[in-house]
Amino acid sequence: MFIRSKAALAFAIPVLAIGLGACGDDEETTSSAASTPAAPAGEATGDVTVYSSLPLQGASKDQTNAMVDGIKLAVKQAGGKAGGINVKYESLDDSTAQAGNWDPNQVASNARKVAQDKSAVAYIGEFNSGASALSIPILNQVGIAQISPANTYVGLTTDEPGSEKGEPEKYQPTGKKTYARIVPRDTIQAQALVTQMQADGCQAVAVANDKDTYGQGLARLFEIKAKEAGLKITANEGIQKDSANFRSVAGKFKSAGSDCFLFAGVTANGAVQIYKDVAAALPEAKLYGADGVCESGFTSAEKGGIPKKVAANFACTVATLDLPSYPGGKEFIEAFSAEYGDDSPDPYAIYGYEAMQLALDTIEAAGEAGTTREGVLEQLFQTKDRDSVLGTYSIDENGDTTLTDYGLYKVNDKGDPEYAST
Repeated sequence: MFIRSKAALAFAIPVLAIGLGACGDDEETTSSAASTPAAPAGEATGDVTVYSSLPLQGASKDQTNAMVDGIKLAVKQAGGKAGGINVKYESLDDSTAQAGNWDPNQVASNARKVAQDKSAVAYIGEFNSGASALSIPILNQVGIAQISPANTYVGLTTDEPGSEKGEPEKYQPTGKKTYARIVPRDTIQAQALVTQMQADGCQAVAVANDKDTYGQGLARLFEIKAKEAGLKITANEGIQKDSANFRSVAGKFKSAGSDCFLFAGVTANGAVQIYKDVAAALPEAKLYGADGVCESGFTSAEKGGIPKKVAANFACTVATLDLPSYPGGKEFIEAFSAEYGDDSPDPYAIYGYEAMQLALDTIEAAGEAGTTREGVLEQLFQTKDRDSVLGTYSIDENGDTTLTDYGLYKVNDKGDPEYAST
């Protein structure tokens, strides 16, 4: 059983017929805006830009491109407006072809570009927690509201167990919070994983992490939650992501009597190889992953992911559910299908959509201050009992959502993660 939010209010999405261009290529930004009538008398007017920064290349591209489509859909439905304010959207790629993942230099470049754009009032990103650890301080220095549709690392917002010394203050050089997220942090995900493993009969769990911000943090949290629940941890091993193989690590797990395995990290950091090696050493072991590998780039053998035999023993958690189960899920699917001809979008599409909806509503709610960074930032942290496609939620004083949903996914016959339960 997974933790489930109490949010259950429906939210209808109007369907518009005008098409948007698909997201751009790897080297260029894409933008979207719509022509609309002038604002009513007395309504705030002006021009602002909202950016996104996501890894549009590599193993996560199916998820992130779906996010961009969701973002564009929200802009289009709003007519390129937030009240009377004209909103331009620009999509930035924080990955490189060489890395096949987010790239530190590209992340920093994106954040600096946005910081220098006087029209920029909001930034949707990053997809990866480690990337946000780099962009948050840059954007914080200029007071730009940042909304992540995917980050889960606890240290970005709190000093809870699993964080490192100096977090989250080191991401806030101005002393003011500028970062918020609409997915639950890893404190909740770690508990969800422990609960599922106990339900599956795990007795001794081996853990490996990729030594990255997100992976190390999740591994620490999982170990804490497992011990609290009386679940034995046989190891918590940091791996070198570019190693040719991890047979020696898998051998240690076998010698320790492990019957279940969890990798805390992202696909690009050696995930496929370590699962293959652990599965070879422990063919009967149950295999688990978190949101960092719960993507088709990892689960599909045809896309360079794990073999089907390994996938048969694999399950993962992610802060997305079956789309129709969201309060606004069915309406979102209808709108997305009408716009893009896809009636089964990746679940992350709705998080891109909601991130932009939140940005647009925040800009409008700020009134005359909606064209200023200060006004938008202040309004973002006043988000309370918001009715959205995801359910009703608030943004707390740390920048965390009050939603607590995590879903369990298993690999279907096509090699894709498929929603199984909450």
